[in-house]
Amino acid sequence: MVLRADDQPRLLAAYRDLRLRAFVHDQGLFRGDDLDDHDAHDATRVLVAVDLDGEVLGGVRLHPVGDDATLGWWRGSRLVCGRGGVDRPRRGTVGAALVRAACAQALDAGALRFDAHVQPGHRAFFARLGWEDVRAVTCAGAPHRLMRFSVGRIAELAARTKSPIAPLLGGLLGGGAFLGDDGAPVPGSDLVAATDAILPSMVERDPEWAAWCGMLVTAHDLCAMGAAPVGALDALGARDEAHAQRIVRGLRAGADAFSLPILGGHTQLGVPGALSVTGLGRTSRPVPASGGRPGMALTVTADLHGGWRPGYGRTQWDSSSWRSREELGLMLDAVRAGRPAAAKDVSMAGVVGTTGMLAEASGCGAELDVAAIPRPRGVGAADWLTCFPGFALVTADAPGAAPLPAGPAVGAVCGALVPEPGVRLRWPDGEVIPALSAGVTGLGPARPVTPGDPA
Repeated sequence: MVLRADDQPRLLAAYRDLRLRAFVHDQGLFRGDDLDDHDAHDATRVLVAVDLDGEVLGGVRLHPVGDDATLGWWRGSRLVCGRGGVDRPRRGTVGAALVRAACAQALDAGALRFDAHVQPGHRAFFARLGWEDVRAVTCAGAPHRLMRFSVGRIAELAARTKSPIAPLLGGLLGGGAFLGDDGAPVPGSDLVAATDAILPSMVERDPEWAAWCGMLVTAHDLCAMGAAPVGALDALGARDEAHAQRIVRGLRAGADAFSLPILGGHTQLGVPGALSVTGLGRTSRPVPASGGRPGMALTVTADLHGGWRPGYGRTQWDSSSWRSREELGLMLDAVRAGRPAAAKDVSMAGVVGTTGMLAEASGCGAELDVAAIPRPRGVGAADWLTCFPGFALVTADAPGAAPLPAGPAVGAVCGALVPEPGVRLRWPDGEVIPALSAGVTGLGPARPVTPGDPA
């Protein structure tokens, strides 16, 4: 069995005794003892393998790297398996169980990067467990290999929420300058239309919030296109009149807060909860997602105030329900006022996935500096980069361009568009690691905006 031992004094002492024998007495890597600052860090987790009698057979620790424990960079270290009555084949079994458990613990702790400094003789062992051999490093004055476990949280979110779009809709969409955008210009007019459907489970169990979110995401889609709000149409389904009234309360509140009056729609009772909202905005010059080019700076602008919405774990950030109409208006007017070259509203694919969608539409890739992305204090990067963050935009523009005038929202340059497709994350040590290997939606580049395009 593999157990957490960081709050179990007996197990922790036995693990440290194994470390002392292996790394100090047997291998001579350290003098006196092998304890370091990571052993005293509050976030460090210790795992031990025990037999049915409770004897500790081996252990491993994992801990955050760097000054920011919430950044998502974790490392495994001090993996040891006892000698004594543990024969070599059994040590391999114990070691594999500990490594697999450490990977699971790292993901649970919010890791976006998980690596280890491995002695060369154990490189093949880690490779069999799915670890990538990166390069040679020196640890405790001895040769080691930097090895990395692939963390797929960002890629899995993109695959779940956006990757099916091209197979489903590729033949339906006509292409053009706004392919894959947050909204679509209505031909022959200065109107932009955007539509969003809300998760049926939200409509069923949290109808007011579901309706508020319907208005929120529709207003944000229009915002990302640089359009001024005109109004919205809704289509709602509800079990009964009481259920419908709760949905309507949320729609009414959102219509007022986002200056997006309900112009009409459709209502049906006696059916499972359902809701979609279509918004109309006005602009003579829509801002496309496809306006980015390699070398342009990437900026994330987000409202970092608020907190996690109760009942949704760490997947939905509520920064809007308590904001004044004036504050919301300043944020929603940011793209129209700042006019970046390209913009996208952060969707359910998260900050990195949305960046990938902007890069894909622009026919390029992106590199993001993880530590530079604006993030609420104390919120882990893994959660923030994969949640629905309320108000957040990804924009591309020439280096040195003025920041968006977004009221209470915070913006920071945190990366750049690059020629190679996909999205890569740059870490404080300079390591650049792929997060998304190719286009997020599969729709490919949109046709560049040229004079005469519908607007």
